[in-house]
Amino acid sequence: MPIFERRPVAVEKPRAVPRRLLSASLLLAALACAASVVQAHGVSQGDLQLDHPYAVPSAPGGPHGNAYLRGIKNSGAQADRLLSASSPLAARVELHRLKPDASGLRGQQVEAIVLPPKTVTRLRHTGDYQLTLIGLKQALKDGDRFDLTLNFEHAGSQTVKVWVQTPRDAPSAQDPHQH
Repeated sequence: MPIFERRPVAVEKPRAVPRRLLSASLLLAALACAASVVQAHGVSQGDLQLDHPYAVPSAPGGPHGNAYLRGIKNSGAQADRLLSASSPLAARVELHRLKPDASGLRGQQVEAIVLPPKTVTRLRHTGDYQLTLIGLKQALKDGDRFDLTLNFEHAGSQTVKVWVQTPRDAPSAQDPHQH
């Protein structure tokens, strides 16, 4: 009688993953990726949340461009101020307050942009403020990305990635009255 018997070993076939479970897993993975992209386009710096930095395409060969933020939320108890900005894409960046005139909105340079506590200050293409890129080293084209460093009185400096995009309600980059 043999000490070791050879017995057939039952091998289970791997089960197929139910379609619902697979679909749910893929959906969760896609949502996680989308959330990380959304999160990457907003930055916190101290009590400030810098939401959606963007720029609009500039006129080809034009010397200036504009950058914006959907908003800067100051969740702190004290006011802060945006003192300056810079970008390797431009010779300098000026802070401008937008004021209406006969030909549309005109930018007027300001020393700083006050960010009151517990409020959101909008730096939108249709808002009160913008960052004007003076002496562009290249035209801003839809889909481009570039760095912009913002310097705050209390929160310090923060570099954000600006995405160039054409908002649906933006004035045309070819508009000679755009400033």
